[in-house]
Amino acid sequence: MSKQSQDSSPQARGRRLARIGNELWLETGSVKKAATELMRRYPVICSLQAHRYACGLSQDQAAVRYNQMTGHQTSLGGTSINAWETWARERSRAGSPPSFTSLLILAAAYGGGPTGVAEEDISPGDLVAEAYERLAVEDQLALKRYATINSTSPPDTTAPAAEGQGTAPAARPTSAESDTTGHDFIIAAPTVEYGNPDRLVYSLPNPAPGQLLNLSWTSFGYGIERLIHQIKNLGRRTDVDACFGINEAGLVMATFLASAQFGRCPIGYLKCNKSREFLSLDKASMFPELPDAPEIVLCDFEVKHADVVGFISREIRNHYPGAQIYFAVFGAMTKGKLDVSDFDDLTGAGIMRAANFKAVFVAATMSPPGIEPPLELR
Repeated sequence: MSKQSQDSSPQARGRRLARIGNELWLETGSVKKAATELMRRYPVICSLQAHRYACGLSQDQAAVRYNQMTGHQTSLGGTSINAWETWARERSRAGSPPSFTSLLILAAAYGGGPTGVAEEDISPGDLVAEAYERLAVEDQLALKRYATINSTSPPDTTAPAAEGQGTAPAARPTSAESDTTGHDFIIAAPTVEYGNPDRLVYSLPNPAPGQLLNLSWTSFGYGIERLIHQIKNLGRRTDVDACFGINEAGLVMATFLASAQFGRCPIGYLKCNKSREFLSLDKASMFPELPDAPEIVLCDFEVKHADVVGFISREIRNHYPGAQIYFAVFGAMTKGKLDVSDFDDLTGAGIMRAANFKAVFVAATMSPPGIEPPLELR
């Protein structure tokens, strides 16, 4: 075998990335920071891999560390680590997802850093940030509950007292509803012929990386106002026959847009049933009677990796042949930094382009694992 082929083998690439991860850990002193930087440099790396590389571990070494954390009551092998990472990295049915308990053990194992003796607090949700929605529902709920309990733990009693007070004020829980908005910036999105492609977007910085960012009604309303602003500035008058919402959060968006922007046009409801890799449309979905080849605004709360909008747009076109669809999304996940300069820096850019929308409107950008609407609308 030639030296070039050896250097390009998966094993060689893994060793090189583990060396880079170890170097980043030495620079930052943090597994989480090193993993974040690795994913920024190499977008194809999933969170599970990035945290392992930040510890400088091979898959077999990670398995040894895992078994050490359980007091050798488990006999996990490197093939299990590989199966979990393959599942997180691939969009096919390859590999298998880790369970919630396995993620807890891995988080503790990787929290030890390259030396194995560090005590960095890593959330199990950090490890599957980009693949969270593909976990079993039970594990999603367990991760969410775990993050909520941790984020609402009593503050450190050794914290300095606030000026003029005898005790320090309680820190705002990271799971509290957020009104935080980041920078405004412009990206060029798919648009109508001769239309304005510029979308004035803002970022949604997450003060607790690895946890869902819960939005307040104020923040939710601000995002809808931003979508209305974009629609008004498309460069031409936009008249549509109906607004459709994907699930309950999308339905709320569609209701506001229909009332505020489109003269109380008919409203449709598309209820998605998701099971791991499988999508279906629930019988509770509602398709109003519309004219031939209607123009429709499709609203969704967020776009990540899953091709929900592609599936839904096909369902709409099957029901309404010749339909022209505009797409309005509240939050779009990015591949790295939040203040992106290009539409294709969005995680779901390829999905949205493939859906052949007439125009795309995006209110805000977000980081994994995503955002949560008020009252936990689905």
